[in-house]
Order: sequence, then C-alpha cells, then structure tokens
Amino acid sequence: MKAVGLYQYLPIENEQSLLDVIIDKPEAPQGHDLLVEIKAISVNPVDTKIRAPKEQTETAPRVLGWDAAGEVVATGPDVEHYKVGDRVYYAGDITRAGSNSEFQLVDERIVGKMPSSLDFAQAAALPLTSITAWEALFDRMGISAEGLDAGKSLLIIGAAGGVGSIATQLAKQIAKLNVIATASRPDTVDWVKTMGADQVINHRNAIDEELKAINTPQVDYILCLNATDQHWSAMANAIAPQGHICSIVETEQPVNLGLLKSKSASFSWEFMFTRAMFQTADMIEQQTLLNKVADGIDLGILQGTMKEVLMPISAENLRKIHAFLESGHAIGKVVLAGWD
Repeated sequence: MKAVGLYQYLPIENEQSLLDVIIDKPEAPQGHDLLVEIKAISVNPVDTKIRAPKEQTETAPRVLGWDAAGEVVATGPDVEHYKVGDRVYYAGDITRAGSNSEFQLVDERIVGKMPSSLDFAQAAALPLTSITAWEALFDRMGISAEGLDAGKSLLIIGAAGGVGSIATQLAKQIAKLNVIATASRPDTVDWVKTMGADQVINHRNAIDEELKAINTPQVDYILCLNATDQHWSAMANAIAPQGHICSIVETEQPVNLGLLKSKSASFSWEFMFTRAMFQTADMIEQQTLLNKVADGIDLGILQGTMKEVLMPISAENLRKIHAFLESGHAIGKVVLAGWD
C-alpha cells in the first residue's frame, strides 16, 4: 500500500525527510482493532517533533501521522462498537504505526464515529486537537462539561492553533466559561473571535500585565498551549486562588511549582496519547468524547477547524505542512485528502 515514511530524521527542507513509500498492508485486525481505509489526514506539532533531526535511522520506513478520517474495512473479533462501512475519525496511538498510509490498524476504544455533517477532510482536522482540549478542560482541570462552572474565567494561551481553536469552542459552548484567548496578529485575533473568544490579549507581552489591562487580573483556569517556560511566572501571578493550570507544552527546564503554593493552585500536564500508550482502564473515554464532539458538530454547537486542504496525500505535500507548522504561523488545521 502507499504511505509516507522516513528512514532518517532530517530537516524538513531535505527531500529525504519524508518519502513516498510502498509498504505491506496490515494483516487482518485482531482483538479490538479496526482496519481503516484512510481518506484524509491532518498534521500536528507532535509529527514535526518526532520527525525533527536526531542521530537515529530506521531499517524500515517509519510512518508518522496522528489524525485520520476513513472507513472501516475489517474488524477484530472483540470489536463491539463498529462494523464494516462505518465512517470514523481518530488520533491513534503514538506507539503504533501512524495514519500517513492507505490503511491503518487502530483500537476501536480510541475511535469516534465521524460527524455526519462533515466530509473526510473536515473530520480529519478534529481528532487529536479535540481529545487534547477535552481532556485538558474536563479531565485534567475538572471543569464541568454540564455547565456547572458557567461564568468562570479561562485563559487560553496560544488559542489560534488547532487545540486552541476547538478548546475555545468547548469552553464557551459546552462549559459556558468566559474565554480569554491570546493571539498576536490581526488574522489570528479574527480567528479566535470566530471560534468564540470573549476577549483577546497579546501573548507577545507579559500575560499577567495584559490581563490587568482588561480588568481581569486573575482567572480561574489557564490552558497553556505555547511556551510553558516563557509564561510560567505570569501564569502563576494570574491564576486565581485554588485555580488550575494545564499545559500541553513540555518545558526546557524545571518550573517552580512553589509559586503556586500560597494559592493552593494546581498544575497538570495533558498528553492525549497517555490512555492508549498505557492501555488505561478508561481508554474508551476517548471514543466517548469523540462521539460527543461529533454530536456537537452535527447539532451546530461546535464548528470545524479546518483552514486549508491539500490534495493528494503525498510526501511533497506533507513536507509543505511540516514546514508551515514549524514556521509558527499556523491557524486552525491544515489537512491532506485522497491518494494519487
């Protein structure tokens, strides 16, 4: 089958960094696995981080990709929730082969039914970011998904990217929070307002000072999607007593948790691959939340976050998207659809 893979970890400008390859089609699915025919994929920062230059080589092509939409073509004997012909979307498992291939095996417990109102490309923009945002808001920070925390304040740092785009909507439309988003360019400011942000501040400046300027010196929750190290002190200043901070961005050096002590504030990480990586007992929660997001899309409560689609799925187009993400100017999600 066709796929895009790598043998070496190289700068994206190098044409050998991602290659069109032919690999074996996966065997018949076992256990809870589905065999999915991939129709569209999306790219996330995790793809670029794993592909980034390092002293390592692969004897067989390594296939990346952790966002996909497609159709179930076979099911394992333990599958309970899907059948052949179902349209699905998912982010997959970082410990297994990725979605940049014509067919992929994926555990049904981390797969959702695709929104019926979206096409494959639009659906492929959503899984990884939706899982990340949902888990960060409702699992890690404990915000009520039933609106019981309505009116509380949430700061989203780096809100114009893929995770921020859906997190803004979940926080506003599902949790009924007051959402303050950060963005630094006119186009990103416009985008986060479209996603539902109540107010917008500039993360190029000190976040705590920006909040004071809009008469909101402290917020109940902070979701950090950009430069945890850079914003740590400002976040510690801005978080309300007994508030919660969650980040998805690894630090370059240890952060001073002591800054949160007097406020009894908490900090947590969100890594959406945790459940699949460790086969946690609640793995199926990812299926559940993806189905809730799909329902929200179909009911018009939530909107898609795809900004652009390229065709076909190829090494050349994937290199373009990796380079775009590495530029730091991405808004929403860029998707690839179809195979030559």
